[in-house]
Amino acid sequence: MGRWTNQTTGTDFVLLGLFYHIQAPNLLFSLILLMFLVTLVGNIMMIILIWLDSQLHTAMYFLLSQLSLMDLLYSSTIVPKIAIDYLSGKNTISFINCGIQLILFTTLFGSECLLLSVMAYDRYVAICHPLHYSILMRPTVCALMVAGTWIAALFNALIHVIYTLNLPYCPFREIHHFFCEVPVLLKLVCADTSLYENGLFISGVVFFFIPISAIMASYGKILSSVLKLGSNLGMKKALATCSSHMIVVSLFYGTAIIKYFLPKAYHTAEQDEIVSVFYTIVTPMLNPLIYSLRNKEVAEALRKVLGR
Repeated sequence: MGRWTNQTTGTDFVLLGLFYHIQAPNLLFSLILLMFLVTLVGNIMMIILIWLDSQLHTAMYFLLSQLSLMDLLYSSTIVPKIAIDYLSGKNTISFINCGIQLILFTTLFGSECLLLSVMAYDRYVAICHPLHYSILMRPTVCALMVAGTWIAALFNALIHVIYTLNLPYCPFREIHHFFCEVPVLLKLVCADTSLYENGLFISGVVFFFIPISAIMASYGKILSSVLKLGSNLGMKKALATCSSHMIVVSLFYGTAIIKYFLPKAYHTAEQDEIVSVFYTIVTPMLNPLIYSLRNKEVAEALRKVLGR
């Protein structure tokens, strides 16, 4: 505790972070830094491979490149601030910087929720309507769907961030978290926020359960179509095509649901921090590894680039 400073100006917040209650902070910091470096290398490499290899210029890989871009920005919004705070011994964040981090995180989080449902729809079209795939998932349609995920997420983020930052905050501004997000900031507000929290819950339903429902519907249709064929080979191909995406969806949505939708009585602030590490640091690191290790075309593109 002695190395951290909590002296703030009138508009600063104090991020207690991941290290104030950890017995071995140096080890945890080194692990986080290593994961961040793997995230940078993995996602940048995925984007470059998809851009360089003409065989990967399809709707599926265009969407995958967008996922890598989101994960890259996602992790970069969080980890550098953690590193600066740890190395400098200061854990304050200004009101303006908190707002910037808040809007970046909220936009990226929302856009990834929506993009994962678009990726599931892409797999549904590829398996259930292969003859119409080139029409239904043509470049213009893909670009519009991706633009829609960014715009919808940004619009949602602007509403919540502008409202949250204009609330009256108490003088005591310690945030029991390692980055700024709406739920933890609401705990510092000296006013009744119950009505707004209901609106926040509705927004969560839109960005969580509607995409999850779309993903489940897509995979339900895929499973139904494959079972009708009665082919073990077809089943294996479908599972090979969809398994990577299902793993990514489970990691991202699973941890987010634990954090945001379980009743508060079932998790503490410390447990929330651990869960947050998974969807802000661990998942962005794992996504490119999952897709590259389980995808023959990506692995082949990597071999081509390394061969050069």
